[in-house]
Amino acid sequence: MKGSVLVVEDDETFRAFVQTILQDEGYQVEAAADGVKALRLLRQTGFDVVVSDLKLPGKSGLDLFRETRPDPGAPPFIFLTAFGTVDEAVCAIKEGAVDFLTKPLKDPQALLALVQRTIETQSRTREYLSLKESESAGLPPEELLFASDSMRAVRQLVHDVAATMANVLIYGESGTGKELVARTIHLMSKRSKGAFVAINCAAIPENLLESELFGHEKGAFTGAIQARQGKFELAKGGTIFLDEIGEMPLSLQAKLLRVIQERSFERVGGTREIKADVRIIAATNRNLREEVTQRRFREDLYYRLNVFPLQLPPLRERSGAIDILAEYFMQRFSSQLGKTLKGIEHDALAALRRYEWPGNVRELQNVMERAVILSKDQVRASTLPDEIVSKIQGGQLDSRERLKGAERDLIAQAIAKHGGNRRLAAAELGISRRSLQYKLKEYGFLDEG
Repeated sequence: MKGSVLVVEDDETFRAFVQTILQDEGYQVEAAADGVKALRLLRQTGFDVVVSDLKLPGKSGLDLFRETRPDPGAPPFIFLTAFGTVDEAVCAIKEGAVDFLTKPLKDPQALLALVQRTIETQSRTREYLSLKESESAGLPPEELLFASDSMRAVRQLVHDVAATMANVLIYGESGTGKELVARTIHLMSKRSKGAFVAINCAAIPENLLESELFGHEKGAFTGAIQARQGKFELAKGGTIFLDEIGEMPLSLQAKLLRVIQERSFERVGGTREIKADVRIIAATNRNLREEVTQRRFREDLYYRLNVFPLQLPPLRERSGAIDILAEYFMQRFSSQLGKTLKGIEHDALAALRRYEWPGNVRELQNVMERAVILSKDQVRASTLPDEIVSKIQGGQLDSRERLKGAERDLIAQAIAKHGGNRRLAAAELGISRRSLQYKLKEYGFLDEG
């Protein structure tokens, strides 16, 4: 299906006509003859777009549009109107409606093109917001996250599983980039045009998590003043990412298991079955096998989610990645602060390499942001936190570390100067191509591509 459309039209013949041309084009279509029934359908089911007449019995199309606008998951409206109500249609567009077409509909292709464009725009908007969330979380670009031998092995597994519909369970310490890996799977999959919707199961109180996941009907609980779509509805046709799945309460684990098995769910306080057209990717920093043994995680749900496990190595085990990511974060924060820094000095880089990084990529990001704030011309060891600088003996690195740092910089300069030509770079450095190849591998340049 290309998407779902709700057609609201009181003229039975015209309603059937619009419904037929949309269904023939591959859309899933439901219809309503009045605004009251349409509102009930909108509260029960998520639609990608609404095609509505302006003049309806009981509740007008404009009233229907206005009543649904407060819901952040409300679908966009396309209006069909007679010439006498064009002014109302223009008013609706000013309030946020997509567009309008006049009746009689002489060119059905105009409606099909408008519906398709609207759904595609909605998809791009959702993906843009998803990427903005990723940026605000401080995650580095995909090509940098996978910049090491161990992570390239993970990337190959990501390629393998992306083309399937298998559930994926991503393991890794906090800050290793589990969400970015999940986004990469989504973008490589056949569902890439759909939304990527992420939810942190540990960040939402237990009494609200069910509503966040599955939505709720008006009056379902105190404070539910209107119906609301949940994450599973918002991810329709796309991917839902359940971060920190190990923190999900047992009562909700049972409901999630049912969604996976039945591919449907009900909103809180609702009775209508809603299709769960989503791919599920979950992530955890816990040992779920141990959680099952301790009866803190359902065994049946574990096997449903653990179809394709992915283990992300911690930053300390990613050879060459620390230099690359540190440079990326330095440039990023320098740009944000309007600074021009010459780079990271040898002592600082050596200290960063020696540190264990218990907080992984996110900790490195925070360290580099602090260092850029404190730096004037170059990121120096003195701008790093004490626990990292303590790796420097007596305030100075041993001569071997200093020599390796200088050698790495000379190789980088030679490679850059000759546009990646290893023969010319080796000649300038006065070493053989084989020796240069060895040095490139030793210092992680091959990991960097």
